[in-house]
Amino acid sequence: MKSPKYKNTAAFVFKLWMREVSEEKISEKEDAILSQWTAQTEKDLDKIHMKESKERVLSALELYFIQPVKTAPIYQFKQYVFTAAAAIILLMSIGGILTYNAFMKPDTYTADSGNRKVYLADGSMVTLLKGAELTVDKSFPASTRIVELKGDAIFSVAKSKTHPFIVRADGFSTKVLGTVFKISQSGKDKSVLLYEGKVAVSYAGTAVSYLKPNQKWTNFGIAHTAAVISVTAEKKSGTQKSELLTLSFSDVSFKDVAEVIQDNYKIKIIYPKEMSDRKITADFTGGTVDENMEALAFILGLEVHKEDHIYTLKK
Repeated sequence: MKSPKYKNTAAFVFKLWMREVSEEKISEKEDAILSQWTAQTEKDLDKIHMKESKERVLSALELYFIQPVKTAPIYQFKQYVFTAAAAIILLMSIGGILTYNAFMKPDTYTADSGNRKVYLADGSMVTLLKGAELTVDKSFPASTRIVELKGDAIFSVAKSKTHPFIVRADGFSTKVLGTVFKISQSGKDKSVLLYEGKVAVSYAGTAVSYLKPNQKWTNFGIAHTAAVISVTAEKKSGTQKSELLTLSFSDVSFKDVAEVIQDNYKIKIIYPKEMSDRKITADFTGGTVDENMEALAFILGLEVHKEDHIYTLKK
């Protein structure tokens, strides 16, 4: 093959490319040279190399015709977008927080240094004892008046036959329609003392207990235990007199059952040590001390012997 007229290959290709763009016809001689050059080049290049070579040549030629256009760097545009997005998110977050605080976040009342009176929208009054905390939803009062309590408090609930008032405490709840009562929570020991009206106390694992004035519900600090005690004051001495009205256990160890019975009936129970962890489910409501001890011995499969205020359970 003779040397082509254009010894600079890039210049030769450039001239052909200009004619292609301007639709000027390529001469026969140039066409023959191009054919010879193509045939000779293809012997040494495979298809991949040919494609890469074509792209490199075309890329080099574009610099002669494409005027550089100044554009903002992409990272600056991204930075602007991210800044705008962050600002929008911040505004939405602030707006959401303000909306939540104003219209959704429950109101919380605490008695840090001493007793505190809280007057609710329905006319009810709550006296928080020191250390207590009361949480009231923004929707209060609704069809059901619900509040949450931590610690001890005395409630004077506005009467309503159609809108129950429910106090949710630690593990139990008290439901009323209009009354005055006190809720006490000291560790595991829970109690509700009723002054006026009626209340229903719900506690996990036990039946609902209904209180009348001067009655107290308690769990004696034992899970799945419920009792109702009558609390009256002696007119002359002013001392309080307590009488156990109802007592029930649900899957409670015999050791705990025995302690509650001993403390409330002022008796002593002697029993085999292997019975300490035996689970007891029983209701001793309405029975005398002797009847309840007979029932307890029957549940354990033991016999009971009484001497004064001492009850001995044995096989």
